[in-house]
Amino acid sequence: MSALRDWRRRARSVVGQGGPVGSVRMLGALLPARGYFPDFLTPTAAEEGLDAGLEAIRSTPPRRLRAELVQLTGSGPARRRSTPVWMRNLAGGDHDRMSDLTGAIRAVHNSVIVPEWTEAEAWVEGDRARRARTVRDAGVHGLLGSLRPLVRWHPPVLHVDYPVDRDLHLSGRGLRLIPSYFCRRTPIALADPELRPVLVYPVDHSAVRPAADPSGTDPQALSALLGRTRARTLVALHDTATTGELARRLRISPASASQHVYVLAAANLVRSQRVGNQVLHTLTPLGAALLCGTCVTTES
Repeated sequence: MSALRDWRRRARSVVGQGGPVGSVRMLGALLPARGYFPDFLTPTAAEEGLDAGLEAIRSTPPRRLRAELVQLTGSGPARRRSTPVWMRNLAGGDHDRMSDLTGAIRAVHNSVIVPEWTEAEAWVEGDRARRARTVRDAGVHGLLGSLRPLVRWHPPVLHVDYPVDRDLHLSGRGLRLIPSYFCRRTPIALADPELRPVLVYPVDHSAVRPAADPSGTDPQALSALLGRTRARTLVALHDTATTGELARRLRISPASASQHVYVLAAANLVRSQRVGNQVLHTLTPLGAALLCGTCVTTES
């Protein structure tokens, strides 16, 4: 969890140095560290990007908005009196308070999420690549089994170490698995059982770390990329590969393949993670972007 500890330290520093303090407090009231938080804040449309997600939040039906905020704050008279006025106004459908909310989300995103985006995306894409290989090699049963220890698959029931005791019946709707860089300790799901079933689970932060500081690219490592073999290595990793698979693709020894991957990782172009007794290598978003801007082949 050191990656998240480092992120929290940097986020606190940004907020403490004149960052969006008011926005952080507003979101902190709506997204408590433990317990229920409103489903409308995590709309499915957000998969299309921040703008689409904010528009979906703004379009939340008033009845749902009110019901979820009441569930957050409680319904008793004493609890209602302790609820901030702005939150009561938001629950009443106040457009200005909704603008404040979406503005707060954008402000926090820009100040404390965007600087970490490349790192977070690399971890998530690495997890997706790992799960895709598991589906290919072991099917859905293997995929669900790979989520241990937080998730245990005993067909036909998926047991999850969830903060509260609840049962979610899919009723043929399927389950969407979402790896998350920021999710901690336990998987989470939407509170409303009528919504599309999803399970957000933490990526494995104990996986193999890149050789270089993820906050920046090593200039010396980048200069080493000018060699042809490393360019071919980058192209070969367009499809995720283990060290052995990469060596076979490039027709070089596993030791040589490992050394080339080490240099690419030092330049923050490749992310490696251990899967069983193998190490799986995946391009980072920076590596993919560099690859798209070059014209090299894997042919000798």
